[in-house]
Amino acid sequence: MNVRRSAAVLAATAVIGVAAIPVAQAADPSPSPSVALPSGLYGTSDPTYDGVWRQSLALLAQETVGVKPAWEATDWLARQQCDNGGFAAFRAEPAKDCDAKTMVDTNSTAAAVQAFAAVGDYDAATGKAVDWLKSVQNEDGGWGYTPGGPSDANSTAVVIGALTAAGEKPDAVVKDGKSPYDALLKLAIPCDAKDGGAFAYQPDKKGKLAANADATAAAVLGALGKGLAAEAGRKAEPTCADAKTPEQAAANGAAHLTRTLAKDGHLTSALPGSEDQPDYGNTADAVVALAAQGGAAQAAKPLTWLERNSADWAKQSGPAAYAQLILATHAAGADPKDFGGTDLVAQLNATGPTPQPQVEDRAVAKAEEKDDEDEGLTFGVWWYVGVFLVVGIGIGFLLSGRNKRR
Repeated sequence: MNVRRSAAVLAATAVIGVAAIPVAQAADPSPSPSVALPSGLYGTSDPTYDGVWRQSLALLAQETVGVKPAWEATDWLARQQCDNGGFAAFRAEPAKDCDAKTMVDTNSTAAAVQAFAAVGDYDAATGKAVDWLKSVQNEDGGWGYTPGGPSDANSTAVVIGALTAAGEKPDAVVKDGKSPYDALLKLAIPCDAKDGGAFAYQPDKKGKLAANADATAAAVLGALGKGLAAEAGRKAEPTCADAKTPEQAAANGAAHLTRTLAKDGHLTSALPGSEDQPDYGNTADAVVALAAQGGAAQAAKPLTWLERNSADWAKQSGPAAYAQLILATHAAGADPKDFGGTDLVAQLNATGPTPQPQVEDRAVAKAEEKDDEDEGLTFGVWWYVGVFLVVGIGIGFLLSGRNKRR
């Protein structure tokens, strides 16, 4: 989901008290860094508003395709955590303690949990982060971007994914008797209404729900209890019916996405003051959602569109974009190393620290090292044999000379 693209707007609205702008309408982070880029971070754009998010997606995508991230990269993410367990979008000075001015948020924290759960070896950090997420759960069972903010579909969904990744049962994480699924169902638009089946990001001031494609893609995964690295589910037709269960709400959301994608194969971003244009990131998220809900074939059309059109976007947007595409291909059963002629895994790896050698690489290296040792041993044996032969010949000459003189 494109939460990373709206972090700046959401953070600002949290400060000034204005209602948060839906995720699909926010701007990308600035490509020009305003802070020094730390070692271990993926990408070269300004990390102020998306450092933890893009790092988490990069690590998660690498683990999903069997690449072991560099320790430098995982340790960078671990150092971003505050003592209370939460994560901010980015902390330029992680050695300093977090204080009341540190703007921790649920999205960065939930993404980090999913990355740590995939990487392993960070159980303590994962546990602290999950405890913090539980501590800021809203009374309706959901989460807002910032602690205490009104629940939204995107934040609630990414936290559900984090809980699942950490081994928790989301329906058992309740506040005032409400679970995260209760919060999502409240944001589901009934089938007989306009844009029926879709999810809203949040209700408007009058309590009305407006369809949001990004929120719908996120909520489908959330309603299924799945995270960002979801796998394809069983084949199922995405039909709209009364959403009495989270699973039916997910099917309804998938049906809406399928209708929306039917014409062009991609979702569209409608930014105020600009012409509508393809939304690559949300389309990738829709691929994951559709595949998770109804099988890989259900996501074939938008995946094909991405394969033909997303190369320039990914190159410009960097590690988070490559990660989204990898997660989309993974969910839809495609090959991320041959995506429209592009090796997405190699492209992602090139944006950060060199990953750890893979098992087969280590095996090859070990075999080569053994060959070298064997060659050295062989050389050493024959060297000693040669020396002894020369010495033996020399001794033979000496003895022969002595016998002649006699």
